[in-house]
Formats: sequence, C-alpha cells, structure tokens
Amino acid sequence: MKKFVLIFIVLISSIQMIGQEEDRDAQRERIKALKVAFLTQELNLTDKLAERFWPIYNDYETKRRELHAREHIELENVECMNEDTANDLLNEYLTIENEEYKIKKQLFKELKEIISAKDIIKLHKLEDEFHKKLIKEYRSKRGRKDANSSE
Repeated sequence: MKKFVLIFIVLISSIQMIGQEEDRDAQRERIKALKVAFLTQELNLTDKLAERFWPIYNDYETKRRELHAREHIELENVECMNEDTANDLLNEYLTIENEEYKIKKQLFKELKEIISAKDIIKLHKLEDEFHKKLIKEYRSKRGRKDANSSE
C-alpha cells in the first residue's frame, strides 16, 4: 500500500510539473506572438519585408536566449566558492557579454541590408518598450492575484 501511495504522489507531482511546463511554453508562445505583432505594426513591416526581417531577428533572439541561459546558471553557495572558480565564472560572464555584443553587431549588419539605420534604432527602442509593457502587465496580474488570494 505504501508503494502505491508513493507512486501515486510521484505521478501526481510529475503531471503537475508537466502541466506547469506546458503552461510556460504556451505563455512563451503567446508573448512571442504579441511581440511579433507589436514589432511588425510599429515598424510598419510589409509582408515582403517581414519575410526577410523575421528570420534574421528570430536567429538573433535564439542566440541571445542561449547566451542568457549560459549566464543565468544556478549557483551553489557563493560564500563557499573558491577564488579560482569565481575567476572562471567572471571570465565566462565576460565571454558571454562579448558574444552578445557580436550577435547584436551581426543583427544590425544584416538588418541594414533590408531596413534603414533609423528603423534599427526604432527597433531597439521598441524592444525596450515591449519589455516594459510586459513587466508592467506581469506586475499588474500578480498584484490582482495577490489581492484576490488575501481576500
């Protein structure tokens, strides 16, 4: 009976974790769709231009996410880290920053072939605006959720 209960608990936990992961994936896809719509509209991308723009931008975003994952590793207790390990980590951070600079430089170079420098600056500004709106919306939803749970 104990084995059955243990297996049942593990199964329920696994289902919940899978559900949460699917929710996160669905949420990421919704955010990506909103970003595509926002940038397309604000940059006034025609269908023909969007056809050239999005593969370049999506490649950049994929590389940037990979760098972000490398940079945001789960650190053990930093207080127990030795100096050599800390130095290695600092060097990795610098390498990531350098690679991020390179991929952004490549993005700008490729985009300059299809849109103006002014539009690239606008894109940079729009990305910041989108992220600010996203954070504001997240905080707003979280605030409503916290208010509802305390009632």
